[in-house]
Amino acid sequence: MNGTAWLRALDCPLLQLSSDAADLLSLRLVQRLLELALAQQGSDDLARTLLEEVGGALRADQVAVLEARPEWEVRWQYLRRGARPLGEALPRSLLGDVLDQEAGASQPPAGGSQAFLAACLSYTERANRVLLAARPREPFHEGELQYAVAVGHYLGVGLERTRAWDDRADSVQRLESLLAIARQLVEERETVPLLEHIADQATRLLHCERASIFLWDQSRHQLVGRPALGINGGELRVPDDAGVVGRVLQTAQVLQVDDVQADSAWNPQIDAVSGFQTRNLLCVPLADASGQRLGVLEVLNKTTGRFDAGDVETLQALAAHTVVALQNVRERETLLRSHAQLEGQARQGSRIVGDSTAIQALRGTIERVARTDLPVLITGESGTGKEVVAQAMHYTSPRKQEPFVAVNCAAIAETLLESELFGHEKGAFTDAHTTRQGKFELASGGTLFLDEIGDLSAGGQAKLLRVLEEKVVYRVGGSQAIPVDTRIVAATNRNLGEHVRAGKFREDLFYRLTVVTLDLPPLRDRREDIPVLADYFLHKFSRDAGRRTLKLSAEARRRLEQHNWPGNVRELRNLLERVAFLCPNDRVDADDLTFILRPAGDDADRFAELTLADATDTFQREHIGRAIQRARQNMTDAAKLLGLHRSNLYRKMKMLGMEIP
Repeated sequence: MNGTAWLRALDCPLLQLSSDAADLLSLRLVQRLLELALAQQGSDDLARTLLEEVGGALRADQVAVLEARPEWEVRWQYLRRGARPLGEALPRSLLGDVLDQEAGASQPPAGGSQAFLAACLSYTERANRVLLAARPREPFHEGELQYAVAVGHYLGVGLERTRAWDDRADSVQRLESLLAIARQLVEERETVPLLEHIADQATRLLHCERASIFLWDQSRHQLVGRPALGINGGELRVPDDAGVVGRVLQTAQVLQVDDVQADSAWNPQIDAVSGFQTRNLLCVPLADASGQRLGVLEVLNKTTGRFDAGDVETLQALAAHTVVALQNVRERETLLRSHAQLEGQARQGSRIVGDSTAIQALRGTIERVARTDLPVLITGESGTGKEVVAQAMHYTSPRKQEPFVAVNCAAIAETLLESELFGHEKGAFTDAHTTRQGKFELASGGTLFLDEIGDLSAGGQAKLLRVLEEKVVYRVGGSQAIPVDTRIVAATNRNLGEHVRAGKFREDLFYRLTVVTLDLPPLRDRREDIPVLADYFLHKFSRDAGRRTLKLSAEARRRLEQHNWPGNVRELRNLLERVAFLCPNDRVDADDLTFILRPAGDDADRFAELTLADATDTFQREHIGRAIQRARQNMTDAAKLLGLHRSNLYRKMKMLGMEIP
């Protein structure tokens, strides 16, 4: 089949080719066009391949496809080896006539210059491209002109078809890039590196020179841009209602500026400061799912011309990923700050204060024991700081980043004990509406502090022993063994040895818990620590009260040192907290210490005939009664004075047989 037959088969009704033109439009050219079309080659491959074929057929030094944008620009070209590019020597008049008439024409050489042949490319949507061939001295004849018109038709149609393939391929590539970027954004943990990463990815994805993310600082009415290359600190602050980014923030609309010099909103001072020259830009708003505006995402200077609709769609998709990533990073940073603040407060609260020999020895023991996972039993009178010691041990140990969970065994009803410690499955009992983790699971990896372990019921003791031996828990209503890695620190103000002999506490659990025992001395046995503790508490509570640190007068300090402190450190703490908030002066005098002072021997004589348990209960009833009286029957205030939650105060009073007002 010859070239003319191929043309008829491909349907080109607007052309009537001469035999010369048909010979030029060779079978090879048409076959090549069909091969490229069937292979769905992109525009670049198709244009370059056919231009080389056309150059050979026309014996041309240069063959190019030019676009009017409106200035003529070379889109694709073929150069014979050694030939010079067309450059500025373009036959603009010839190109304009061909484009206006949507036809073909030639221009003979003038004065030894090149001959030109031009034909309009056929398009279904627009006609702004022209095929141009050039060769020295020899003019183009009529058959070559017809050939160029035919090639222009087929090349134009082919490029129009391949543009759709290019768009699909570009869309797939952008989607793949966006998915890869989304996966990378999940890994970012801090705001500034996240913004720099997004800007870098936007620059690469949209083939532009720079990108910035402007976050809205509403309190200062500013947009804060990062990264801002060329700006000190890498941060740019602009008013939130000024410039292009301000307009995008206020209108929440996409804004594309093809020539910034012609836009009234453009602020050239930014380029002057940074040393960067902006030609064009594209801005999209950053907004969350509820429509709340967070800022603006901006890209500058498209390297391949102007931004198009595909760029807008891509940047909007990237903006959506940016919003989610920003919210995740900000939430994580907030949680980290909150965690660090709470951990700092917990560390401060777990500080062992005192200079006595007993306290110095205690701090050394805590440091050594904290490095192990051995169970620890802390003994001592009520108020000596057993939970503080447990916290100090936790925050000194390798488990310090994991949870510290405290449980008051005396405050848990027997029926709820197993559920509280080990959790329960949904439907395990009447009120089990959801599955719930127990304290052992919540503290896994960290420390579980079991306060008042001596009040644990017999059933609770048996279950606790099983967990300590097997390192697994079973939720109420569940059959699956759940491994736990929980360190146990227990505390009691009772004599567990006597409880074991009386059959009130399991002997095997007693030996399991007392691998390491810390006995805390009462405050009356380390009186040299009283002024140290007093100064510490006054400083802390004065700061909480928003006032200058109170100072103790010599008489007040003497009276503190003489008092017996039956409530130990807790009693001293509660007293000085009240003083810090209520003392009218900057110095605490003896009259400001409104507690009941007794001679050192009174308490000992009064409790001499009582057992330790009965003496403790008697003191607790009296101490709670005094707190309620000082709080004028306000149970919330009384609980605060005692360092308890209101519900725990009620439980304690019920256990002690006290009447609740």
